[in-house]
Amino acid sequence: MPALIHRPGPPLDDFVDCFWLWDGYTAPAPRERALPSGTLDVIINLREDRLRIFDRDDPESFERFPGIMISGAHAGHFVIDTAPGASVMGVHFKPGGAFPFLGVPAGDLEGRHAALDALWGASAARLRERLLEAGCAADRFSALEGALRARATRPLRRHGAVALALRAFDDPTLRAVAEVNARTGFSPKRLIALFHDEVGLGPKAFWRVRRFQAALRLMDGRRGARGGARRAVRGAEIAAELGYFDQAHLSREFRAFAGLGPSAYLAQEVERPNHVPLRG
Repeated sequence: MPALIHRPGPPLDDFVDCFWLWDGYTAPAPRERALPSGTLDVIINLREDRLRIFDRDDPESFERFPGIMISGAHAGHFVIDTAPGASVMGVHFKPGGAFPFLGVPAGDLEGRHAALDALWGASAARLRERLLEAGCAADRFSALEGALRARATRPLRRHGAVALALRAFDDPTLRAVAEVNARTGFSPKRLIALFHDEVGLGPKAFWRVRRFQAALRLMDGRRGARGGARRAVRGAEIAAELGYFDQAHLSREFRAFAGLGPSAYLAQEVERPNHVPLRG
C-alpha cells in the first residue's frame, strides 16, 4: 500500500519535502534497513506510543523512544522496527530544511535519534494526541502543518551561504567540495560550521551521502523491467556518471553507507513499496 503524501504550501514548501502517512501498511519484513539521505525526519507512531531503532551490529539490541521522535541526519544506515498493520506518519524535510523548527542546531542530532519532547517539550505529546483524534488523513496533515508553522523561527530562511552550497551540491558537474567553498566565498572552516548547524552534516559527508542516493536511483531505475526484461546494471558506468574514481570507489562508498555492496543490494528481491522510508 503506497503512502499518502501531502506537500505543504509556502513558506513551508521551501523546507519540507512532504508529509507522509502509512495506515494499515504491513512491511515485507519485521525490520527494515533505512539508508542515509542527508535529511531529517519527524516520525509519529499512531498505533502505539513507542518507536524502536535497532543496533545495526547487534540485531537483538535496540533503543526505545516515545511514539513521536526525530531522526537526525545520518552518514550510515540504521535498522527500524516495521510492525504489522502499522499506522505511522511523519515529516520528511528537504536538505537543510529542519533547522528552523528544532530549537537546536541540526548538527546536534547528527547520527542520532531523539524523542521530540526533548526539543519541543510537552507540545510534542499534545501534537501526537491531536493526530490520534483527527478524523481523516487531511485533518492529520493539517494539524502537522499547523504545528510546524507554530514552531518555525522567524525569519524563515536559510543562511545565504548554505543555500548557495546546497544548490552547488545539486550540480552534476561538481567534482570537489573545494569548488563549493569557491562558489560561496567562505573559508572551509566557516562554511563547515554554518552547513553543519543548518543541514546536520558537514559539507563533505553531505555530498558523499547525496551522491550515494543518486547511485541508488540509477541502480533501481536500470534494474527495473523494460518490456518484461531486466536491464543490466553496470557499476562502472554509474561510477563514471557520478564522478567516482572507479567502480571500486563506488563499492567502498556503498558499503560505508548501506552496510552491503552494490551486488548484494541488487540481489535483494524484497518488495520496495512506494513510501517515504525513515532516512538519516
